[in-house]
Amino acid sequence: MYRYILKRFAMMIPVLIGITLIVFLMLHFTPGDPAKSMLGDGATAEEIQAKRIELGLDKPLVVQYGKYMYNLVFHLDLGESYVSRRPVLKEILNRFPTTMLLTLCGIIVTIVIGVPTGIVSAVKQNSSWDKAATFIGLFGVSMPAFWIGLLMAQLFALKLRWLPATGFYGPKYWILPAITVGINTSALVMRMTRSTMLEVIRQDYIRTAKAKGVHEKNIIFKHALKNCLIPLITIIGLQVGAQLGGAMVTETIFSIPGLGKFLVDSIGSRDYPVIQGGVLFIAVVFSIVNLIVDILYSYADPRIRSQYSSDNRKKRMKNVIAEETRLSEEGKEA
Repeated sequence: MYRYILKRFAMMIPVLIGITLIVFLMLHFTPGDPAKSMLGDGATAEEIQAKRIELGLDKPLVVQYGKYMYNLVFHLDLGESYVSRRPVLKEILNRFPTTMLLTLCGIIVTIVIGVPTGIVSAVKQNSSWDKAATFIGLFGVSMPAFWIGLLMAQLFALKLRWLPATGFYGPKYWILPAITVGINTSALVMRMTRSTMLEVIRQDYIRTAKAKGVHEKNIIFKHALKNCLIPLITIIGLQVGAQLGGAMVTETIFSIPGLGKFLVDSIGSRDYPVIQGGVLFIAVVFSIVNLIVDILYSYADPRIRSQYSSDNRKKRMKNVIAEETRLSEEGKEA
């Protein structure tokens, strides 16, 4: 398992390098000049050129990218923000806990709504509940997050005045953003849970358990649900990354001081170091989440654990055989 984790971390390196290169090229080929954005429309050409020289934007792209990667690899330095003139990594770390809290709240909403609804929909297949849940699921997948956020802010904050519309200062402020983030993914999880449960409850061992008189709740939660965990863990793990990226929209709508809103503001001001650092940071977190999902597989399915153990035993046996062969050849030569 440890060797597998190290291998996965090694595989992350070329992926992250590719992400830095793609983001770097996209930023520099996108119309807009950071120097002009910082100085305003009234700046002269000489002032803009002086600012470009100060920021290092006058140098060739290869030199800029090489300097960026050198500072990143050897100093873990993401540069300084063009706007605040503060280290990008410090700015990101100050805002990331808010975004991560929003993502966790959204995942809780996803699991609480999606998994039970999918189970009931599968158990009561073709019933009115199943049809209603399927319709709601399709409707939830089709609704964009920004529309859901604006609608909920209009209804619950402005008209009913039950919840605050902006900020993220306590549990009362978390409800609307969490539902906005989690409603789309809960529909996806509901559909995945339903389809997987329908496949599992038709298996022979489920029919055998029913024939033995096992209670229906035990059949669903102790037998069927366990075998649905692998696809559920996969889809939920993917949605963590999707919600980290989608937090930009939600944080902008509800004025949440997180990493997403920080990136949106930085895009508007052409703050290249912040955009590059933010995207890279989210990519690292997403890769770590995928690794955690793979590790959870081994706890959800004992067969995967046995496969890891079997692979390790085979490698150890190969090493033992190779060592015995080497010693035997040395003995013959002696």
